[in-house]
Amino acid sequence: MTEPAIRTVLRMRAREGMEAEFQRAWERAAAEISRVPGNVRQELSRDLEDSRTFVITSDWIDRAAVDAFGRSDQREALTAGLRDLREEAARSTYELLTIVPATKPLPIRIDLTTRVSPGEEEAFEHAYQIVTSRLADTPGLVREELLKEPGSFVYHIFAEWESEQDFINWVEDPSHADQSGPLARWLSVEFARRVFEIRYRPPQHRRTSDTPEFPAVQRSSSQPSIAAPVTAPAPVVAVAPTLAVDAAATPSPVAGPLPKPTAAPSPEPVAAAAATSALPATHDTVSPHGSGIYDVEVLVVGGGPVGLTCAIELARRGIAVRIIDKRPVAASQADKAIGIHCRTMEIWEDQGVVADAIRAGVWLHGQTVYVNGKLTHQVDWSGLTDLPYAHLGLPQYETERILSDRLASLGVTLERGIELVDFEQDVDGVSATLRSASGATSVTRAQFLIGCDGGHSAVRAGLGLRFEGGLSMFPQLFMLGDVELDWTMPQGHLLRFVRIEDDGDFTGMLVCVPLHGRGRYRVATLAPQPLQKTIGAGVVPAGFWQEYTPPTLADIQAVLDDLAPEPTTASNLRWSSIFRIKHGIVDRYREGRVFVAGDAAHLHPPAGGQGMNTGIQDAWNLGWKLALAVRGNAAPGLLDSYDAERRPAGKAIVDRAVALAFTDEMDMEDEKAQFLLEMQMTMNYSGSALVGEDIGTDGLLGGPAPGARAPDVHGLTMFGVGHPLRLFEVTRGTRSTLLLYADETVTEDDFIEAEELAAAVWQQSCGQVGAYLIASTGAQVPVHLDVPVLRDSAGNFRKTYEGQALTAYLIRPDGHVGYRTARATLAAINDHLQQIFVHNQPTMSQSAA
Repeated sequence: MTEPAIRTVLRMRAREGMEAEFQRAWERAAAEISRVPGNVRQELSRDLEDSRTFVITSDWIDRAAVDAFGRSDQREALTAGLRDLREEAARSTYELLTIVPATKPLPIRIDLTTRVSPGEEEAFEHAYQIVTSRLADTPGLVREELLKEPGSFVYHIFAEWESEQDFINWVEDPSHADQSGPLARWLSVEFARRVFEIRYRPPQHRRTSDTPEFPAVQRSSSQPSIAAPVTAPAPVVAVAPTLAVDAAATPSPVAGPLPKPTAAPSPEPVAAAAATSALPATHDTVSPHGSGIYDVEVLVVGGGPVGLTCAIELARRGIAVRIIDKRPVAASQADKAIGIHCRTMEIWEDQGVVADAIRAGVWLHGQTVYVNGKLTHQVDWSGLTDLPYAHLGLPQYETERILSDRLASLGVTLERGIELVDFEQDVDGVSATLRSASGATSVTRAQFLIGCDGGHSAVRAGLGLRFEGGLSMFPQLFMLGDVELDWTMPQGHLLRFVRIEDDGDFTGMLVCVPLHGRGRYRVATLAPQPLQKTIGAGVVPAGFWQEYTPPTLADIQAVLDDLAPEPTTASNLRWSSIFRIKHGIVDRYREGRVFVAGDAAHLHPPAGGQGMNTGIQDAWNLGWKLALAVRGNAAPGLLDSYDAERRPAGKAIVDRAVALAFTDEMDMEDEKAQFLLEMQMTMNYSGSALVGEDIGTDGLLGGPAPGARAPDVHGLTMFGVGHPLRLFEVTRGTRSTLLLYADETVTEDDFIEAEELAAAVWQQSCGQVGAYLIASTGAQVPVHLDVPVLRDSAGNFRKTYEGQALTAYLIRPDGHVGYRTARATLAAINDHLQQIFVHNQPTMSQSAA
């Protein structure tokens, strides 16, 4: 793609009261215009002095492209869409301008760094050679070379480009994704990219005689130096005399948080600036209800599964939460997310909705994989009886219904038809401007704001968050559909069919997930080349870019004919969708009092089934911490742990999902271990400063490590209860749980000390840590001990947690091990609790009193 040479400027005035509809109509038309060959960028601006006057600006590669657009259907669609919303055409003006670059851009050198697995060096180097041969005539690419760090598996691709813009044009254009196909899986995980401006080149090494010896000084940046499109509807930024609205972003009617008009040239959104200057992200201790007056304690933006999970967790803890969604009505048919992971099922058990999900869903019994028409893997999941729950298929609209009902049972109703249009934060809270379906606006004051508003996130845009990723950030076009299939594939199996060429190119992928109903499946695939070409090319932002005309039954049948290992006929198309997505993860999950979660923070390939489940775990991690902060009980740094724990987890999941999207998806010899990994059962926070342990003098302590998921245990018994108990029944709820294990070596004095320890921890945590004593069958427990006692009658707790003597495990509300110690003492546990709670340290005597 070359630099734009022509700019068209069309000034129009909207009819009174039609300004918002005018903008929405333009956004719909802009999505279609972006497909027109030669279109580089579009922008809608609004006059600061006259809010009814708009300026539509479009950049084109040449005059021929402009002329072709003038004769196109897209031009007619724009005219028709705006005709009844504008004043008479005679008052409109149109200009055709030539773009004159101010300065010649500096050449740049790109350092792409990646790590390969042992034994993959030859395959990687061969793939690199294939890719370089395909890039031979790429505009702007001067040269490149492959380097390897001696004695390691780290490679560097050094590439020189005529300008940073040339590189951005290539790397962000989906039509170029096929060029780098053989390298894609290595440039997704453990990938880093750095950009360097070439400031000086000795004369003997200059490429041309007119290359300047000392290029004009420009600012150095590792990010694109152009005004790149943002991922969600762009903030309205003051650029007097107009307010710019970036069309390259998603064509959603939301214009994102709106900074106040200002003459200052800084593009930093007001919300982000306020957070940076007024509230350091390291300070989490908030006085109860703050020092201001609030309409609500927490405002959640977005009523999908992630936002609903946030609201449920806060409402369970008595926090005054308000949740809004700009969609006027709930979805009633198929949606993108469908797979419910085992870990999400455990979360739903704690929230009290797992039975509803089981009734509405369908169990997935295994996975079958075909590569190039041949069966390569067939995994049966029925033998995983040690897991509380298996993998469930459940459409997202059912998930939202179930979670909405649960939230309503807690006294909170999802408010639909309300969108966030602006927010500002200060040291005490966040002020959010909301707009109802009628167009009326209001301001809500909250202590905290959580953006769960998806791929088009207005909260993300308002904070100025950047998406990061490797070449996995190539936009991809996905096609989904719900159909009936008549074949002999294993019933209840998740099916994956891929085609990988001899040169490593990944040229086809089809995933079929069983749904309720005989022979009904959700099919997900990369859109075939004919559809890819009709959508067009061009630079697109990270996020869900655009929904296009839904594919037909014939489109889905064509993919089945191409990739399915046996003939089958698709019928009864219930729903379909085709959309472009650009994967990645934001550079931070928190800015002051504002957070992002779910698709607002990270975007995944839909075929991997990771996005919604990862977002639910974001909310699960944040909810209990934020509730403590609202009540003034959070230690400094507690809220920082949300980003510290969830962003690395999100990045690992995005990287892996994208990498596997270019393979047969089975990359581990241990199929059970891979299943547990994909189900996020082995995801942990071991690197978090919020978890710890005291391993004792022998340096050995078995069982689940700090940060790991605390596994369930069966066969516990309690006096007075006539049936066995599970550990999850003990740890369920909104508090942390201190598990004190005692074996037959523990003395009566030790039990009294454990009793006092439980009371002291309860006081230190302001009643947020409950304790249980789990005793081996041979332990002599005093009858009147003032702490609940469970017997490890089947020995399963000792086997799973490797308890001995007086061992302690602190299980967090999100079900992860926060702390463990070989010898439970108040001093050691207090040191850990000080990282979570703000309270005076109790002593044993104070607790006993």
